[in-house]
Amino acid sequence: MEFGILGPVQVFGERADMRITPAGAKQRALLGALVVKAGQVVSPDRLVDELWGEHPPANAANALQTHIARLRRLLPAPGSGSGSSRQEWLVTRPLGYVLRPGRAGTDAQRFCRLAARGRSLAAADPARSAEVLREALALWRGPALEGAGRGTICSTGASLLEESRLTALETLYDACLRAGRAGEVAGELAELTASHPLHERFYELLMTALYRCGRQAEALGVYDRARHRLAHDLGVEPGPVLRGRMESIRHRQDPPPAETAEAAEAGEAEGAAGPHPLGAEVARLRRRIEVLSRQQRELADRLERLATKGAASY
Repeated sequence: MEFGILGPVQVFGERADMRITPAGAKQRALLGALVVKAGQVVSPDRLVDELWGEHPPANAANALQTHIARLRRLLPAPGSGSGSSRQEWLVTRPLGYVLRPGRAGTDAQRFCRLAARGRSLAAADPARSAEVLREALALWRGPALEGAGRGTICSTGASLLEESRLTALETLYDACLRAGRAGEVAGELAELTASHPLHERFYELLMTALYRCGRQAEALGVYDRARHRLAHDLGVEPGPVLRGRMESIRHRQDPPPAETAEAAEAGEAEGAAGPHPLGAEVARLRRRIEVLSRQQRELADRLERLATKGAASY
């Protein structure tokens, strides 16, 4: 059995046709939060906040216990035991509740293992690295913890998983370029720059792919598009890695075939003799900016909907 959070929150059974999806938003939020915190005790207060936010019901403790009982009935019995064994998944502790997945695991754990394997193969066998990374990314069924609400536990877990997914995508397309597949992935990279317009690394990979396909003018056009979007949305200029890629393409210098995001950021220093010690941190923070910017837009949309609803009630 496996708990799935790389998409809608679901439970997958041993049989291929067995799939359990909590019907209500509160049940999805509860299961999602417990899976994110699997093996850890989660206090009732945190779960109440996760399910109801700033507007808990008057009898929040009883309401939470009701949802816990429903979730226990929903989860399949471990192995072929009787119904009384169902509570082995979800255990009550003096300080709260804990989900014990045992050997069931989660699809997120499987993704992380495959992504790590793909990264370890990138330098020595980029073609195999790309295969493993595509297998990892194929586990995603949609946005992480989709439909599980915007409570602190689920939203934080979803953001961290999304950041891991973006890193895996970067490594995948870097490996494809190393393996000489620029023509095969140029279209995919163009779609990624459209869906992640603040993610500089995707622009840089797309520029490299286009240049290696003999499309220099288009590659330089991608840089202009990235510069305008970053200036408009964040008020910043492209980072030194993206600028360096533009300069190398403009002067018809073939970009090196082997660069991870961290290595690229580290090696950009203008006139520097060695790697920049903060390169990896810069790359990580730029990815984080994209995730936070998207969350800010979602919160702004939610606030606007709430304000509209409140105004309509008067």
